[in-house]
Amino acid sequence: MRALISVSDKTGIVEFAKELVSLGIEIVSTGGTKIKLQAEGVKVIGISEVTGFPECLDGRVKTLDPHIHAGILAKRSSDKHMAQIKEHEITPIDIVIVNLYPFKETILKKDVKLEEAIENIDIGGPTMLRSAAKNYQDVSAIIDPTDYEIVLTELKENKKVSIKTNFYLSSKVFEHTASYDTMIANYMRKERKAEELPETITMTYEKVQDMRYGENPHQKAAFYKEIDNTKGFLTNAIQLHGKALSFNNINDTNGALELSKEFSEPSVVACKHANPCGVGSGENIYEAYIKAYTSDPKSIFGGIVVANREVDEKTAEEISKIFIEIIIAPSFSDKAFNILKRKKNIRILKLKDIEVKQSETAYDLKKVSGGLLVQTIDSKLFNGELKVVTKRQPSKEELDDMKFAWKIVKYVKSNGIAIGKNMQSLGVGPGQVNRIWACNQAIEHAIEALGEKVLIGASLASDAFFPFADCVEAAALVGIKCIIQPGGSIKDQESIDACNKYGITMVFTGMRHFRH
Repeated sequence: MRALISVSDKTGIVEFAKELVSLGIEIVSTGGTKIKLQAEGVKVIGISEVTGFPECLDGRVKTLDPHIHAGILAKRSSDKHMAQIKEHEITPIDIVIVNLYPFKETILKKDVKLEEAIENIDIGGPTMLRSAAKNYQDVSAIIDPTDYEIVLTELKENKKVSIKTNFYLSSKVFEHTASYDTMIANYMRKERKAEELPETITMTYEKVQDMRYGENPHQKAAFYKEIDNTKGFLTNAIQLHGKALSFNNINDTNGALELSKEFSEPSVVACKHANPCGVGSGENIYEAYIKAYTSDPKSIFGGIVVANREVDEKTAEEISKIFIEIIIAPSFSDKAFNILKRKKNIRILKLKDIEVKQSETAYDLKKVSGGLLVQTIDSKLFNGELKVVTKRQPSKEELDDMKFAWKIVKYVKSNGIAIGKNMQSLGVGPGQVNRIWACNQAIEHAIEALGEKVLIGASLASDAFFPFADCVEAAALVGIKCIIQPGGSIKDQESIDACNKYGITMVFTGMRHFRH
């Protein structure tokens, strides 16, 4: 038997090669792998001895040769194949141990140049692996050092590797090379700054962890991460305390985290079932938390809390008074962490660079039966100048409150309404089938949590236009003084007239923020 070894990741390769040699298997190797094995006393046949041609072009051409690929691809059950390789004095290759140039590690380096990335595109490696994987009935194709043991065990016990194991190894090869090629394609697309959505789309993700279950206990689930995300995303959070995150934990936390990125000042976002239930901004993180908590002390129970500043002792004391599923922040003071971890089940997550947003060219994906909806992310908050369409003009404080409420409603499930005042959310109405229900819900939540008078002078944001004036009527009844909405309804004038009647300011943004 003959094995060909050419690996970038040399983990365990010396020990594996020595075991193969002890079983009477010849080793053929290339470049740095050959040097490594020989230095460790492993008897190696150089690739040039097999091909009769020197490695050339700075190592770009080493294994692209019929003496290699015919040795791999020859079907042992075919008399014709075996006669042909015998005629051309080609020795069969029974095991191919190859892992590829570190393209991923290269493109993740800071300020990597295109030329360096190109030189780390492996050509010979994927070709050998695909040849071996195609001929899995006769050849073992190994890309993962963790599979060395299973191959050795079968060789020692049965003198060969089973077809079942070879098929498993083959499927891993094609998964791996597909991912490898996808990384290259996506990198090249990014480098050419393509703006259009591609005619065909391929994506690759790496598993972070298996989930106990999905949204419901009968569903299987796992958490995967993008290859090139580096800062500010949930996949990079470090869990400091608590049990493993669930599918729903991750989904809910992501929504809260994305909303928190809209704020530069100290802010806290509380989220429940992927909808914000309390948001506050203040001079410090304690003030921000108190605002977020008091805006809806019922819904925050069992929810997610995101803080965009270090959590201090005083804030931790307040958080620890209720049951919170997850607290995520860029850091925790030692005293704060010790306070929070007293609760066994709270998950404490540390996320450095929590403020970093996704690239504007990133994709938002929605799986539908038999297909995939793909769009660029909703990266904008406003699209140009705001337009006051009523007689009453807003004060600076009112304009700030409208912008605050607009940030929140961008992350509320449609139809969505958010009400805010003094950098505090007062009421949120998410996911209703008509807008007046969402409006009434937001008003009712505010009154229940903070009392009727809190809405006097508040600002209301709607994620899409008002089809009727009913939301203005409802706002006027409780003293809301400012409304921000996209505009664009054929009945806009009815809403504007109602605002003028009640002395309410209305501002059009010219853009909507549906979130389904």
